[in-house]
Amino acid sequence: MWLPDSMEGPTPISALIHAATMVTAGIFMVARMSPLFELSTTALTFVMIIGAITALFMGFLGIVQNDIKRVIAYSTLSQLGYMTVALGASAYAAGIFHLMTHAFFKALLFLGAGSVIIAMHHDQDIRNMGGLRKYMPITWITMLIGSLALIGTPFFSGFFSKDTIIEAVHHAHIPGAGIAYWAVLLSVFVTALYTFRLYFLVFHGTPRMDDHTREHLRESPWVVTLPLILLAIPSVVARYWIDPIVFGDFFNGVIYVSPEHAGLAEVAGHFHGPLAFVWHAFQGPAVYLALGGVFTAWYIYMKNPAIADTLRQRFNGLYTVLVNKYYFDDANAVVFAGGARGVGQLFWKIGDVLIIDGLIVNGSAKVVGWTAAVVRKMQTGHLYTYAFSMIIGLLFMLSWFVFFSPGASQ
Repeated sequence: MWLPDSMEGPTPISALIHAATMVTAGIFMVARMSPLFELSTTALTFVMIIGAITALFMGFLGIVQNDIKRVIAYSTLSQLGYMTVALGASAYAAGIFHLMTHAFFKALLFLGAGSVIIAMHHDQDIRNMGGLRKYMPITWITMLIGSLALIGTPFFSGFFSKDTIIEAVHHAHIPGAGIAYWAVLLSVFVTALYTFRLYFLVFHGTPRMDDHTREHLRESPWVVTLPLILLAIPSVVARYWIDPIVFGDFFNGVIYVSPEHAGLAEVAGHFHGPLAFVWHAFQGPAVYLALGGVFTAWYIYMKNPAIADTLRQRFNGLYTVLVNKYYFDDANAVVFAGGARGVGQLFWKIGDVLIIDGLIVNGSAKVVGWTAAVVRKMQTGHLYTYAFSMIIGLLFMLSWFVFFSPGASQ
């Protein structure tokens, strides 16, 4: 849940951490630990189901977001789910390949969002945008390329990596693969829906910004648009690396796959080049689900925008759950943050206040004070009291000497 909140940072940092470094480090780690995960089918099933849930349910959250960067952030979470599903299906190479292709088009989308934010005078609400296509042609076309790659459009890099994962899960023989397969298929539709909801609301339709912002709309300078162009290129051509990375020997000695987990190997047996891969995809449901998601986004947000408000009112309860991110933040605040504070308060009251301060520090001082109060009563200041005490002490010593000395028994 921290990841969308990190969108408060600078957009180039968002592009960096979401595309290639921090959030994908776990994918790299699991892939490198493949010899360990291959020892347990239960562990692989757990990883795969967690990835399937993430891919689908984080995609749902992207549909209701209005911050342009948060939509892309939840897209990152959903795509991490795809990568995790690949790891659970023992298709480690496919997961790493999707990590690589995702890095290109997700960095492109984030930097494109940054270009839009600059033009909008730092307004990030997509409800205040619209019609930016004619003002920002370079940002528009590069964002379109990134969006097409994200939803898995044939001949774009995201298509080859995402469809490889879907096919690998479909051919996997690990328990839970059936559930994961349908989850990632449904995620294809959801991904296309929230991606082109963003695209249509930002670049098409009637401009919804104020007059002052509209008068100053213009394309970003080359220092912003040049990286968009450079990232758009591998978002298309990175597909040609599928053969050595996924189906070749690129990871020999690095990734280990048990012989009984040969789902990706079965896909490799049917791979006859990128063109044949595209032709085969048209015989499956994924391409049509993506097309359906794009059409749904166009119909709801462009053709008849009133549908979105009607659906929101009719399913207000579900909408509230999604807007509140399944209440995970609230649960974390109550269970983990609140629990940590409760444990800290318990240790503070018992350990610090009662034991350390009450018994050790203040307790020792009170014992000294109590002892001093008792001993102080012996100091009366009267000579006869001291003389009497000396006589009593002398009698005690003589008695001890007489009765308990070694020669007393004789």
